[in-house]
Amino acid sequence: MRKGYQPMKISASYWMFEGGLEATLPVVGAMAQAKALGFDAIELCIGSQGVLTHETTQAECEQIVSKASELGIEISSVASGQSWGCSPTDDDPNVRAMIVDFTKRALQVTKWLGTDAYLFVPGAVDVFFLEDSPVVPYDVCYERAKEAVAQLVPTAEHLGVTVGIENVWNKFLLSPLEMRDFIDGFGSKAIGAYFDAGNVLLTGYPEHWIRILGERIVRVHVKDFKKSVGTAEGFVDMLEGDVDFKAVKAALKAVGYNGYVTAEMLPYQPGRPEKTAAAMKKIFK
Repeated sequence: MRKGYQPMKISASYWMFEGGLEATLPVVGAMAQAKALGFDAIELCIGSQGVLTHETTQAECEQIVSKASELGIEISSVASGQSWGCSPTDDDPNVRAMIVDFTKRALQVTKWLGTDAYLFVPGAVDVFFLEDSPVVPYDVCYERAKEAVAQLVPTAEHLGVTVGIENVWNKFLLSPLEMRDFIDGFGSKAIGAYFDAGNVLLTGYPEHWIRILGERIVRVHVKDFKKSVGTAEGFVDMLEGDVDFKAVKAALKAVGYNGYVTAEMLPYQPGRPEKTAAAMKKIFK
């Protein structure tokens, strides 16, 4: 068993709850909801504004950790969507510097929260949900992403927090082989993969990615997706799409993954957290 992991514990994304995406839901309230639904853990989410930011203090983090202990819920990881609007691959070097600085500080907050994994979007060729998003040439995107991640390595190594590169709809790192080689290029255990089973279904098979990425996987997101839709509208409630969760679970076990599996179901809809909790227990318990 790899150090720091618990066998197949189910986790809920903070973004799944009402007020989560807006970053207005108090962290303690989100933790209490996740616990009441039977989740083992919660993934907290950090931004430049809201209830948890890169400026959150150590004392504030310690209060969150203490409350989590009282509630009997673990903090599985920390995620951020900051890179979408402040991209590590932006044409403006000042923007690139800003997200690197933000992420270094977010890694410290992650450490203070008592967890060891941080979800990072390393850039984008384009951002499908931002209408005016510029298109960055793929090779330029690759070099800028490498430069940004390389700047995070010393901080991540010092803190003992792994930067988990997520496979997202950014038209970048589209193959598990490319993702594997991108991660390996840093020569550091502080850089790993944050694998999202639902995100990959449009162009591939989750079980293939899992077996290829193997020990590089530091955390896992799950959601469901209907291939026949083929757009963002294809993301559906769990067990209502085409993700072969049996194959996903078998592949995770085959590569020795025994970390948290986090449901990232968004946006919030009434009844969705309850429905997701039931599906997660059915699949992973």
